[in-house]
Amino acid sequence: MILPLKVGTMPTVDSKGRIVLPKELRDRLGITPGTEVEVHTEDGKAVVEPEVDPDQIIDRMDQLVAETAPERGETTPLDEDVDPLAQKHRDAIRRGAETSDE
Repeated sequence: MILPLKVGTMPTVDSKGRIVLPKELRDRLGITPGTEVEVHTEDGKAVVEPEVDPDQIIDRMDQLVAETAPERGETTPLDEDVDPLAQKHRDAIRRGAETSDE
C-alpha cells in the first residue's frame, strides 16, 4: 500500500549518496536516530525497511557471511584486535537478541 507524502517532501540525493527521509515517513515507519535499516531494490525501486528485531539483524549478518565465505575460504571469529566501534555494535546486537529471548 502506498501512502503519499505531503506535497513538497521529495528528498534529493547529496554528493555522498545520502538522502534525508522526510519526518512524516520516519514517523510512519518508526525510524528514529540509530535505527538500522535495510536498503534494497524491488521492482526497480529503492526500498528502505527498518530492522527492529535484533534476531533479524543477526540472521542477515549470518546470511552475508555465508554469501561471502565461499569466495574467501574459511572464516574465523574476530575475538582479538576488533575495531572498538565494531565491537560496541556487536555487543549491542547481542544484548538486544538476549533481551528479546526473555
